Amino acid sequence: MDPEPEAFVPLFPRSDLTDPLAARKSFAGLAAAVPAPDTSGLEVEDRTVPGDPDVPVRIYRPHRAQGAVVWLHGGGFVMGGLDTEHPWAARIAQASGAVVVSVGYRLAPEHPYPAALDDACAVLAWTADNAAGLGVDPQRIAVGGHSAGAALTAAVALRTRDEQGPAIRFQLLNQAGLDDRQETWSQRNFTDTPWMTRDKVTASWGHYLGSRPATPYAAPARAADLSGLPPAYIATAEFDPNRDEALGYGLRLLQSGVQVELHQWPGTFHGSQAILSAEISQRQNAELGAVLRRALAD
Repeated sequence: MDPEPEAFVPLFPRSDLTDPLAARKSFAGLAAAVPAPDTSGLEVEDRTVPGDPDVPVRIYRPHRAQGAVVWLHGGGFVMGGLDTEHPWAARIAQASGAVVVSVGYRLAPEHPYPAALDDACAVLAWTADNAAGLGVDPQRIAVGGHSAGAALTAAVALRTRDEQGPAIRFQLLNQAGLDDRQETWSQRNFTDTPWMTRDKVTASWGHYLGSRPATPYAAPARAADLSGLPPAYIATAEFDPNRDEALGYGLRLLQSGVQVELHQWPGTFHGSQAILSAEISQRQNAELGAVLRRALAD
């Protein structure tokens, strides 16, 4: 493990997802401890997007943005929101130069699948319909996210392809959890790695799926056909249970004729990029912005 993030491992709380309310409180505390982003070069606005029900979003507008990204936060489908994602959404907007539409999607277990996916798709449709008002090209809209948000990103891309929805220029999947079956090598061997454990992965999928069987729109690794999807960037952490399912998904995209960039970050663990003092974390966060900037450029 990289010694910089490893030094912080003892400071991470030993949380689980058996009590969603307690987990959300702990997650919010961690997010509040992250250094505040510099938003002086951004216009930040909270809005509500029409949906069933309406969806809260926070929009980050850099000056002279070309494109936009619908951004989906992590938190195991159970935790997180606009406030916990604020440090990352603002940094993504600064680094990419894109308008970031951060989505406050509904959380499980109170709102199991497909609530979060429905919210994400509603925001994508709104972003495409309102591109002119956002000052962006409607052909330059990406979808991206961390962890559970990356799973939702892949699901949005699949559903939008199948339903002939708005054009998605690019999909960014960072440390994605894509497979509820937990059968990969990393899922079977990384059972007690920092922050993300096998038990947390199991609980996350249990809360998200509820009583429903998993479908490709819930767990995108189950999708049989990955052709015709947007170009993708997939980043994984070495010591992460989710690692192999994300790498496997990237390889299957390649084999389906989809352009893919894969980046495996050595020595890292799930969520370690939040340790902003670590040099490797700084590179991870800078790369997310740079990838989006390239994808949405002329």
